[in-house]
Amino acid sequence: MNADHSIVLFDGVCNLCNGFVQFILPRDRVGSFRFASLQSDAAQRLLKGDAPKETIVVIEEGKTYVKSAAALRIARRLRFPWALLYAFIVVPRGLRDMVYDWVARHRYGWFGKRNECMVPSPHWRGRFLE
Repeated sequence: MNADHSIVLFDGVCNLCNGFVQFILPRDRVGSFRFASLQSDAAQRLLKGDAPKETIVVIEEGKTYVKSAAALRIARRLRFPWALLYAFIVVPRGLRDMVYDWVARHRYGWFGKRNECMVPSPHWRGRFLE
């Protein structure tokens, strides 16, 4: 993997999380992100078996970011206007994560849940870790 790539680990059975990945893919024209579900062996290896299921994780330059910090780090690498969302990094993390946790608690009820992790289309398959 190229050092310029960030890894996004997401809840593979969550429809909101899968939708977020589908949102990122076409807006990441330079291919900055690689993806894996938190339920995958790749995520287990990267997180040394300590993979949370209730959050999004970004691994960037050897550092791990979770919850709102992860979402904002993704936003800053997307094309305009989405990169502007990174300005919310000035909001205290506790407050950002409180909002993040509230959405996370309700995501299955609002958006539903899959029985299996998504299978990427052939066009995007190279962006997903095995």
